[in-house]
Amino acid sequence: MSLFWRIFLLNAAVLVAATLLLLGPVTVSTPVLLTEAVVLTAGLAAMLVANAVLLRVGLAPLHRLTRAMTTIDLLQPEPRPVPAGQADIADLIRTFNAMVDRLETERATSAAAALSAQEAERRRIAQELHDEVGQTLTAVLLELKQVARQAPDPVRAQLAQVQETTRDSLDEIRRIARRLRPGVLEELGLISALKALVTEVTGHTELTVRQHLGADLPALDDEAELVVYRVAQEALTNTVRHARATTVEVWLAGRPDHVLLRIRDDGRGIGDAAEGAGIRGMRERALLIGAQLAVTPAPAGGAEVRLRVPATVREGRP
Repeated sequence: MSLFWRIFLLNAAVLVAATLLLLGPVTVSTPVLLTEAVVLTAGLAAMLVANAVLLRVGLAPLHRLTRAMTTIDLLQPEPRPVPAGQADIADLIRTFNAMVDRLETERATSAAAALSAQEAERRRIAQELHDEVGQTLTAVLLELKQVARQAPDPVRAQLAQVQETTRDSLDEIRRIARRLRPGVLEELGLISALKALVTEVTGHTELTVRQHLGADLPALDDEAELVVYRVAQEALTNTVRHARATTVEVWLAGRPDHVLLRIRDDGRGIGDAAEGAGIRGMRERALLIGAQLAVTPAPAGGAEVRLRVPATVREGRP
């Protein structure tokens, strides 16, 4: 029975009972006697209490639905409101759940397309940096070396400085290309890629890095390995840039049904700051492969990023 009919029938029952009583043994004098006032007041109070109880019980699912609607985050899936209450309220909750499911599906589809296009663009830019800019700078270095052989001593010293600057620029371009397209991930696998990433990101800092990278990992497909790599890359970059940490721990371990990545630092922590684009990007990537991402304060201070990736089987493997 819908909430409308429940309230209507309750009020109708009270009014019918009051009418029958007034037509029968109960009378109202003018002026009203004390006993009559007590009976009328008790009847009114009973009707108000009954209505209040019914509305409180009937509208409770709506209050829960309102809280869910104001706190829902498509990047942090939570249990859906349970369809409860009367028929129309339960239908409303089911409709809301269906709408959220549809929005999550549409968001996941669009995010997958966007991230796929982003990775393709990164590969293209990295390839152009390596093939075009890198080869051009290499040719410039060779020309400078040849010119320096024929130049007088004062000019030769200046050319040597130019060579060193050009060589540093070439190394920087190669480093950027590696960050854009982790070729080592495709060629040597996830463990080697994470080791190279840690060395690259923290190599020019005084940050102490403790690595615990398990070798016996369950199989992950290429997309899942890329998500693990990108999450680690973003977490380490945030640590170097913002955390003011002295130590960071990179931990990767395998379980029969999942792979767990944990990156913990001893920096200033996340505090009450709102999530930035980097963390939300990590959440989007995690959702695409059904992984669970948590960014929480570390037990001893600092911040901790935990990524739990369900194990998959590569195509072509048994």
